[in-house]
Amino acid sequence: MNILDNLKYRFKNAGIVEQLIYVNLAVFLLVFISNTFGFLFKSNSNFFIEWFALPANFDEFLSKPWTIVTYGFLHTRFLHILLNLIALFFIGNLFKQYFTSKQLLNFYFLGTVFGGIVFISSYNFFPGLQSVANNSVLLGASAGISAIFIGIATYMPNYEIKFPLIGFIKLWILAFIWVAIDIIQIPAGNAGGHLAHIGGAIFGFLYVSNASNKELEIFKSFRSLFKKKEKPLKTVYKSGKKTSTSRFSSNKTNNQREIDTILDKISKSGYDTLTKEEKEFLFKQGKK
Repeated sequence: MNILDNLKYRFKNAGIVEQLIYVNLAVFLLVFISNTFGFLFKSNSNFFIEWFALPANFDEFLSKPWTIVTYGFLHTRFLHILLNLIALFFIGNLFKQYFTSKQLLNFYFLGTVFGGIVFISSYNFFPGLQSVANNSVLLGASAGISAIFIGIATYMPNYEIKFPLIGFIKLWILAFIWVAIDIIQIPAGNAGGHLAHIGGAIFGFLYVSNASNKELEIFKSFRSLFKKKEKPLKTVYKSGKKTSTSRFSSNKTNNQREIDTILDKISKSGYDTLTKEEKEFLFKQGKK
């Protein structure tokens, strides 16, 4: 097996978080190679930045509408991509402990789009940014990562993460710090980038909080794994008498109630807070 086949195999068999990391790394490598050739041939433009970064100028964006998504995979500095991918690895895997790969992709892409909309709107609305709109572009995965982080923090705010020398910190506190850092750094530089991060965070918060008192459609598949579809009552005729019997006993109803209680506990405090008996019960029900 050659190197290319090995890379294809690893990508195909990787989880969604690792696949997103691989894609971001591959694009970063292409940008790095493009920068190298640009330097050698004295070119002042970079093909990837010119065609895939999101421009702040609205008219320019209309000529390259795909950039509302592609900017979310584009990085030019090593430290930038390193910090983003470390955050994506830990936050994405936390998200994947409870929800599906498709749901994570939804948050990543929609958070990226929403962050891009906030970015363009800000540069065309705020007087402090209008003067530099023609020379500003957005790139990086931070908006999508913010949507994932704030989304899961909104869904289970009391989930606790243990930090060395500090102890357990609730997820909502970490989310608050995450957003606050972007807000206070807006005047310090890279205002558009920080506003885009906030845009992604707003998407994650609004999407989850608006459905917090209902069945979250985006998370419905998680609960459906443990729910059985009810069938209509079966009518039986015998000796001229009509009788009705249900296929579902009270025992199954009680099981479903217990499943719902356990799932609610997971959403509030995390899977690790379940007792051994609750974990075994949930595992057995999932196999039925």
